[in-house]
Amino acid sequence: MRKILVVNAKGGCGKTTIATNLAAALAARGEDVGLADADRQKSSLGWIKRRSKDLPRIEGLNWAKADAIGRSKTELDAIVIDGPGGLRSELTKTLISEASDIVVPVLPSAFDWNATLKFLDGLTEIKRVRKGKAEVHVVANRVNRRSTCLADLETILAGKGYPVLARISDRVIYARHAAGGTGVFDPAFTRSHEIRGQWHPLLQAVD
Repeated sequence: MRKILVVNAKGGCGKTTIATNLAAALAARGEDVGLADADRQKSSLGWIKRRSKDLPRIEGLNWAKADAIGRSKTELDAIVIDGPGGLRSELTKTLISEASDIVVPVLPSAFDWNATLKFLDGLTEIKRVRKGKAEVHVVANRVNRRSTCLADLETILAGKGYPVLARISDRVIYARHAAGGTGVFDPAFTRSHEIRGQWHPLLQAVD
């Protein structure tokens, strides 16, 4: 079973948007998927509650406490984990020790990429990551294609050894999906192949 942890110490980087849409994408392919919420705000669990029963099923898991990690009512193909902030907590360390892939969203803003670089440096010092047992994938989130900040972000991250894997554009549709408990890969959403295409590098990486 794959466990995909979405995490960053920097708040507001769109962890829950990445986690919910990633879970919806895997479920749309016919996989048995769990969405584990390890954040105290429980935004992912709220998204699950708003999700229609007509859509591909995603099992909601409350992993906000370390002793709940690993619990699931059913056998699953993959679990996407909406992680807490920071690296120092025992909860985060336990989640990293469970993860096969670690997805780190970052906004194309100097405030965000400086904080994310520190987070990535700390992450790569963790034994499991250092030994290659968990792959780290950096995702540029809420990208405005007309902004020069994306090029700056990519140059800085690549120079530090953290190339950007995928670029997710800033679209109002994500807020609508969040409100409805849906994702861009759900069957009812067929508006744009371009939006789905932005996720393909990440989906290939976590396969």
